[in-house]
Amino acid sequence: MQHSWQRRIERAKDLAQADARAATLLNQYADILTVQRTCYETLLTRPEQLTGSLGRDLAHVRGAAAAAFTAIAACAPANVSAEAPRDAGAIDALLRDGWREASIPFLARLVLQPYAEALAELARADHLRQGDGGPPKRSAKAEAPAYDRRPADRNLQPSPGREACPFCGGPPQVSVLRHDSGADGGSRALICATCSTAWQVRRILCAACGEDDERRLQYFRAPEFDHLRVDACETCRHYLKSVDLTRLGLAVPVVDEIASAVLDLWASEHRYTKVTPNLIGL
Repeated sequence: MQHSWQRRIERAKDLAQADARAATLLNQYADILTVQRTCYETLLTRPEQLTGSLGRDLAHVRGAAAAAFTAIAACAPANVSAEAPRDAGAIDALLRDGWREASIPFLARLVLQPYAEALAELARADHLRQGDGGPPKRSAKAEAPAYDRRPADRNLQPSPGREACPFCGGPPQVSVLRHDSGADGGSRALICATCSTAWQVRRILCAACGEDDERRLQYFRAPEFDHLRVDACETCRHYLKSVDLTRLGLAVPVVDEIASAVLDLWASEHRYTKVTPNLIGL
C-alpha cells in the first residue's frame, strides 16, 4: 500500500506542474499526502496494535498523530495548524470524535485516513495468509481475532439508499469507471473517503439515495477535464465526481478528484451537495 501513497504524491505534483491555476492547491495536497504516508508507515511498524477498535489502538495511533500534527504545521495555513492538539488527552478526544463522523474533519482525518487504510490493508493481508477471500467473520469472543480488523467502534448509520463502505462504513469519495468486458457498458466502483476500499456498484445509481431512474440522474463534464464528470441526482440533489479510467488510465482518482475543484464550485453554484467533502474541504 506504500506505493499507493507515493502514486498519489507523484500525481499531485505532476498535475501541479501541468496546471498553474491549481498549482498551489495541489502542491499543498502533495505535502499533506507526504505527512499521511509517514503516518501510515509509522502505524504499520506495530501491526499487532492495530485491532480495528480505536479505543484499544489509541496508544499507538496517538504517537503517529502527534508527529503528523507537528509536521502539518509546516505546510498548512496558520489557523489550521494552530488548532492541532498537543497533549495526549486532546489528541485522543479529537480522534475519537472524528471516528464517529461520516465526514471526518480535516485534522482528525489527517490521521484517521492512514489508520483506516492500514486496517484495510492488514485485513486483506490476513485473509490472503489464511486463504480466505471472503469478508472477515466477527468473533463471538470479547477479543476479536487478529485477522478481524474492521472498525469495531465506529457505528455509522447511513441513511436508506446511501452507499457505504463494506469495510469501515464510511461514505464514498469518488466514483471510478473502468472497462470491463464482462459488464454492459463497463464497470463502476466507489472509493471510500476513509479507508480507500473500493466496491462495485451498478453503473446507473445515485450513491447518496439509491435513485436508479436514468431520467433523474444527470452527468456534467467540463472540456478541460475530459476524464472527469459530475454525477448529480435530481431526487436528493447530491453529487459525486467520477473518474473515467477508460479515458485516462494514468489518473489517480482521489488526486484527480481534488485537482478538478472547479467542478465542485460549479456543482455548488447549481445547488448540488457533495456526498462527502474531500480532504481539503471541497
